[in-house]
Amino acid sequence: MAKRIDVNALNVYYSKFLAVEDISINIEPKSVTAFIGPSGCGKSTFLRTLNRMHEVIPGGRVEGEVLLDGDDLYGPGVDPVTVRSQIGMVFQRPNPFPTMSIKDNVLAGVKLNGKKISRSDADSLVEKSLRGANLWNEVKDRLDKPGSGLSGGQQQRLCIARTIAVKPDVILMDEPCSALDPISTLAIEDLINELKSDYTVVIVTHNMQQAARVSDKTAFFNIAGTGKPGKLIEYNDTAAIFSNPEQKATEDYVSGRFG
Repeated sequence: MAKRIDVNALNVYYSKFLAVEDISINIEPKSVTAFIGPSGCGKSTFLRTLNRMHEVIPGGRVEGEVLLDGDDLYGPGVDPVTVRSQIGMVFQRPNPFPTMSIKDNVLAGVKLNGKKISRSDADSLVEKSLRGANLWNEVKDRLDKPGSGLSGGQQQRLCIARTIAVKPDVILMDEPCSALDPISTLAIEDLINELKSDYTVVIVTHNMQQAARVSDKTAFFNIAGTGKPGKLIEYNDTAAIFSNPEQKATEDYVSGRFG
């Protein structure tokens, strides 16, 4: 079930360094939200706070609130592992487990969460997840072969299938196409459009055209200079961000007059 995310006055730190300052944003369910902005402005750092991956980094901590349908993900007694099963993450480089079969890759997250699953349930979950990632027809005859034998674009879709298999509410994607060729990129973009009918999707991208193509809303992040924290400058419907932004910095960035 897709859920909404409400972030209130979030500050993100690496030890004493304030990396991202005072972010408040509402991310709608069953939609695609894109984070854009120059390198080093905190997009990926902020993305990782949404499923508590940021605190895996030594010294990583946050102040403020991240609510998933009203539940504070950083509240007392909240298990980060549970949060990460509700809010899945797809990384920049495809990272299937190289020694595992395609099938075992899909089931890896489910098994990691300690869920017992019968063979017939596992088989149907594998098929459903691979179909959900538009990969089933390409791999159904080689489910026992290693995931590392797939092309880059197929590996990324396998990682998306692995994320879907856990039945999350939200899917985060950190530049999911930056290591892929144009045809694979198109396949992932088509998939993102399909995923939003079931999930809340948040994507970090450096590709303006991609943000314009796949997202319903776009958040522009910027940084005043080296050593300064990243900030959310503007957040609006994607069409407005690209055709009629309110802030000059946003206009400069999306029109390419910037860094």
